[in-house]
Amino acid sequence: MDNTMDSKNRSDEPIDEMSVEFKGVRPLNDGVDNAGYQNTEKKNGAIDETSFTDIAMTNESLDEEKAREAKEDMTSYNAYHRGLIYGRQKAYTYYTEHRKGIRTIVGLIILCLYFAYVAYAFSYKFGDEGSWRLLGVTVLLVFLLALINLCSAYQVAIDAWWEGTRSCRTSRCAKRTGTSISWLLRIAVTVGVVVYVIIDIVIDHPENLVSVAGVALYIIIFYFTSINPAKVNWHTVFWGIALQYVFALLILRTQWGYDMFKWLGDRVTEFLEHTMAGVLFAFGDKYTDHFFSMKVLSIVIFFFTIINILYYLGVMQAIIKVIGKFLAFCMGTTPAESINAAANIFVSMTESPLMIRPFLKDMTKSELHAVMTGGFATIAGSVLGAYISFGVPANHLLSASVMSAPAALAISKLSYPEVEETKASNDDYNKMEQSSEHNLIEAASNGATASIKIVGGILVNVIAFLALLAFLNATLTWIGFRVGIMDPNLTFELITSYVLYPVSYFMGVEPNDCRKVAELIGVKTFTNEFIAYERLKVLIQNRKDLANYTSFYNTDAWFWDKGNVILNITGQVLTTGVITEKSEIITTYALCGFSNFGSIGITLGGLGALVPSRRADLAKMVVRAMVCGNVACFLTACIAGLLYKPF
Repeated sequence: MDNTMDSKNRSDEPIDEMSVEFKGVRPLNDGVDNAGYQNTEKKNGAIDETSFTDIAMTNESLDEEKAREAKEDMTSYNAYHRGLIYGRQKAYTYYTEHRKGIRTIVGLIILCLYFAYVAYAFSYKFGDEGSWRLLGVTVLLVFLLALINLCSAYQVAIDAWWEGTRSCRTSRCAKRTGTSISWLLRIAVTVGVVVYVIIDIVIDHPENLVSVAGVALYIIIFYFTSINPAKVNWHTVFWGIALQYVFALLILRTQWGYDMFKWLGDRVTEFLEHTMAGVLFAFGDKYTDHFFSMKVLSIVIFFFTIINILYYLGVMQAIIKVIGKFLAFCMGTTPAESINAAANIFVSMTESPLMIRPFLKDMTKSELHAVMTGGFATIAGSVLGAYISFGVPANHLLSASVMSAPAALAISKLSYPEVEETKASNDDYNKMEQSSEHNLIEAASNGATASIKIVGGILVNVIAFLALLAFLNATLTWIGFRVGIMDPNLTFELITSYVLYPVSYFMGVEPNDCRKVAELIGVKTFTNEFIAYERLKVLIQNRKDLANYTSFYNTDAWFWDKGNVILNITGQVLTTGVITEKSEIITTYALCGFSNFGSIGITLGGLGALVPSRRADLAKMVVRAMVCGNVACFLTACIAGLLYKPF
C-alpha cells in the first residue's frame, strides 16, 4: 500500500531521467523501447514487481506532461487560431482514417475526366497520327491500371496458390513433363527458324547466310574457351539466341514491326528535341559551334532527368520487373541476373546494379559475370538520345538495346557457366531498391544533378581518347617513316581495319565495306562508342548526300579517290567515303554497347563501391566480361545481318 501511494505521489513530480535509468527504465523521449529494459531488475531469478509500476507511472506522467504542454500552447492562441488548428487536426485525422477511400474517389474522378477528354478529342478529330497516339496511350493506361489493381487484389491468393502447388511442381512427373515440353519447344523453334531461313533468305538473299556462320563461330569459340564447358547450360544459350532472332524477325522482316519501331524511334527523336529549349536558353544560337558539348550532352541531361522521374514514380521498376521475369522464364536465369539485364536496356552499367544491391554480396561468380557482361553489352537510355542526334537510326538503336539483353545472358553463361550453388529465390523480384526522393520535383532535380557526373565522364573520356588516338597515330606514322614507309595513313584505324576484318565479314557486312566497319569496331573497342558513332554519322550523311546527288542530277558520275568519294558535277568530296545501308544497320547493332577498355575502370569502380568484399572476384572476371559484352553486340549484329531486308 505504501509502495502504491508512493508511486502515485511520484507521478505528480518532475521525472528525473537519471533515476529512471537507474531503475532500469529509459524515458520515452530517448526513442528506445522500454520493453528492452523491463527485465533488467531481477533478483534471484525473480522480477521486481515495483519496476512494472514505475514503468506505467512514468509513461502516464509523460503523456500527461505532453497533453499539458499542448493545452498551454493552445491557450496562447486566439479563438480564430484555435479553431483553425482544431479544424486542421480533425481534417487530417479524417483523412488518415479514410485515406484509401479518398484516394480511390480522387483517382476515379481524374480517370473520368481523362476519358471525357479522350471522347471529346476523338469526336473532334480522329484518323491522324496524333489520334492514334492518344488511343495507344489510353489502351496502355487501361491495361496498366487493370494489371496493378488485379495484382494488388489477388496477389496474396496467387502466392498462396503457387506455394500450394510446390509439391506438384517439384515432383518427378512434373520435371519430366517440363523437360519434354522444353525439348519440344526447342525443336519447334529450330525447325521454324530453319524453314523460314530456307524459304525467305536462301532463295531471295543467299548472301545473308554468312551471318549464320558468324553466330556458329562465336558459339564454338566461346564454348572451347569456357571456364567449364561441361557445365554450360544450353537451355540459356539456345533461348538467348532464339529471343534475339524473334525480336529481329519482328523488327526487320515484318512491315508492321518495322513501322512500329520506326514510329517509336520518330517519337523518341521528337521527344528529345524539347532539349533545344534549354540549349538555346543556356548557349544561344551559336550552340552549333560546339555541337557535341552543347547539344549532344544536353540531351544526356534531359534524358537522365526523365529516367529519374520514371524511377521515382515506380514506372521503371515495374517495366524492369516484367522484362526480368520474362527473361528468367525463357532462359532459366536467376531473378537478380534477369533484373539487371532488363535494367541495362534503360540505365547504365553503374546504375543497373543499384536495383540488385541487396543480392550482390551473395552472388556466385557466374552471376557477377553476367551482371558485368550485361553492362558492357548494352547502352544507357540517357546516351541513346545522344546517338540519335548523330543521325543513327533511332528504331535500330531501340531494337539493338532490347536484343542485346538476352544475348548478354546467353554469351555470359556460355563463357562463365554456373558451377556454384546460387542463393537466389523468386522473392527476389520484390526486393528491388526503391527511389529515395520525396516528391516529383526532387526526383527531377536529383536526376539533373546526377547527370553532371555522366556528362563530365563522357566529355573528359572523349577528349582524352581522341588525344590518345591522335598521339598513337602520329607515333605509328613516325615509326613507319623510320623504316621507309612513307604512307601517312599508317594509323591505328588502318591496322584495326585489317585485324578485325573477319569480325565484320562474319556479321554479314558487304565485302567492300568490311574494312571501314572493322575500323569503327576497333575505335569503339579501344576508345569508346561515342567516337565510333560520330564517325558512323559521317558515313550515314555521305550516303544520303550521294543518293541526293544521283537522284537530283540523274547520273552516276562519281568516283573513289584514296578512300574518299568525289562527285564529278558538284566537285563535293565525301570524306571517308560511303557504305551501304545494310552495312550501316549492322554497324549500328555492333557498336551498341559500352564494351571498351575505358569502361573496365568504370565497371570496377561502380560495382566495387557497392560490394567491396567481391572486388577481387570482379577484377579477375572483368576483362572476360568486356570481351563477352563485345561478342553479345556482334551476335546481335549477326542476327540483324541475317534478317536484313530493305523496306
